[in-house]
Amino acid sequence: MIALCFSAAPALAQVCPPVTDHSARFDEIVTALGEARGEGDARVLTQELWSLWTDAPDATAQALLDEGMQRRSNYDFLGARNVLTRLVEYCPDYAEGYNQRAFASFLGQDYESALADLDRALEITPNHIAALSGKALTLMGLGRNEEAQVTLRAAVEMNPWLQERSLLQEPIETDL
Repeated sequence: MIALCFSAAPALAQVCPPVTDHSARFDEIVTALGEARGEGDARVLTQELWSLWTDAPDATAQALLDEGMQRRSNYDFLGARNVLTRLVEYCPDYAEGYNQRAFASFLGQDYESALADLDRALEITPNHIAALSGKALTLMGLGRNEEAQVTLRAAVEMNPWLQERSLLQEPIETDL
């Protein structure tokens, strides 16, 4: 019986714990972004969002996230995708795993894979501004510019100071 308990322990250790629910704080930050007086204030709030988004459920998930992000920053996009795939398999309800894998795919110009991951990240965390702006950029990469503009407007509505706001196009006015 004791041997059975010890042999089951490693399997139990491989279960991702529930993701911390930061939704109330996300909502507060998004509200504060809408009221921010300038880019400096918005930058501080955005940094807090990033600290919440990258708060992995446990040490295993955090190590995978950190390694994936490090590989991506070293231009090892395939290696980053592989590590981040392990993360999303381990923690399928952790939005940032999908968002970071999407970023690695985007940088590798695999826009279809990036879009699928961004959609999943947004299913999990609908007010994930970075995933939403990433989706807009990905749609642009796919040549789906009208859809990209709608998506980017939604992101800028949450964060009027979003750097990608410069990519917004004025609506084309038509005479009817």
